Amino acid sequence: MNHQHGEEQHLMTQMQQEMVLIVGFGLLWIASDIYAGQGKRRIETDVMKLLMSDYDVSLVNDSMQEFYVRFHGPEETPFANGVWKIHVELPDQYPYKSPSIGFMNKIFHPNIDELSGSVCLDVINQTWSPMFDMINIFEVFLPQLLRYPNPNDPLNGEAAALLMRHPKEYDTKVKEYVQRFATKEAADAAVDGQEDDDDEEMSDVGSITDDE
Repeated sequence: MNHQHGEEQHLMTQMQQEMVLIVGFGLLWIASDIYAGQGKRRIETDVMKLLMSDYDVSLVNDSMQEFYVRFHGPEETPFANGVWKIHVELPDQYPYKSPSIGFMNKIFHPNIDELSGSVCLDVINQTWSPMFDMINIFEVFLPQLLRYPNPNDPLNGEAAALLMRHPKEYDTKVKEYVQRFATKEAADAAVDGQEDDDDEEMSDVGSITDDE
């Protein structure tokens, strides 16, 4: 009898554990569904705020999760007077996961890949918070990134080395890039796969002035 009773207890314990698992998975599914719904609403809210701001915003295929924003370099920095087209993609997990940010026209900066224009993810993640919204990206995050580059975590090794060893030469090169690649016309013309055109411009500065 004791043996049979022990088996029944074991069976009951097993059934209870399975029930706990089923309930747990159910709650997780409900939580993830709520989480996804909140994320979607947050994306819509943040992007609408950006669209209603003074920023020039262009949605890609009317998607709230991919768009371009015109960004002006901060004053009193070598990036002043520069104009860039910024490509933004918002993940489904936004705002708990940071957005993907890329410069479409060239910029010379330690934490921005010169060819792809991608901003270093580590740098974004170090400062990103779910409390931020899209306005913060363009009023706080990007201006701070350009003002205070981090040469210790570079995507552009040449820019990082120049900043650490010869800061004045770094400033000069940044300004050269602004004049050549960060005009309003260059920002408006910047599209995906622009690297080939830029490489031609880099090799023949005269052709830029001739074209313009």
